[in-house]
Amino acid sequence: MLNVAAMTARTRALGPGLRSVLWVQGCPFRCTGCIAEEWIPLREAELMTPADAAARLTADPEVDGVTFSGGEPMLQAAALAETIAIVRRRRDVSLICFTGYRLEVLRERPPARGVGELLAAVDVLVDGLYVPARDDGLGMRGSTNQRIHHLTGRLRESGHDLEHRRRTTELQFAGDDLLLVGVPDPLTAAVFGPRSTDRPGSAQ
Repeated sequence: MLNVAAMTARTRALGPGLRSVLWVQGCPFRCTGCIAEEWIPLREAELMTPADAAARLTADPEVDGVTFSGGEPMLQAAALAETIAIVRRRRDVSLICFTGYRLEVLRERPPARGVGELLAAVDVLVDGLYVPARDDGLGMRGSTNQRIHHLTGRLRESGHDLEHRRRTTELQFAGDDLLLVGVPDPLTAAVFGPRSTDRPGSAQ
């Protein structure tokens, strides 16, 4: 089962194209400046099977990419690997994944079952912890110490500069909650504060 903090079926704020996003609940890191604090505790949020998650991620027929964030996706690597496998049996999508772990650690000392399988499915991995002093407001990473790894060539020539482009965010309603989807720049983060916000790396 997946322990899911939030999902959105449609966004252009977390990678090239039209993407669906799954944020997991639970993170072993407590980065200073995290604005997704409610997604850090290792507590039960919304439980769902990989098949159910895959169905929600592909609900919009125009979606051509999936993004995993959190929380810390690598703690639920096996279930996420199964999820993306089901998604790709239905549709050929790209996969971006954010993690607080360095890629070298994931390969040498995986923190959970299924890390290797998930990495094998990832097209772009954004790794490292969020450091507020190194947040320059650019790129699809929270701070410049975080690295963007093209594990496949799929998105390398997409024309979407993942490292240097200006960030974009979207406000979306999820039931009674308001989600700020994307990697907020420092000003946006200061305005919205630690409420249901995705800042890849900051809660990992």
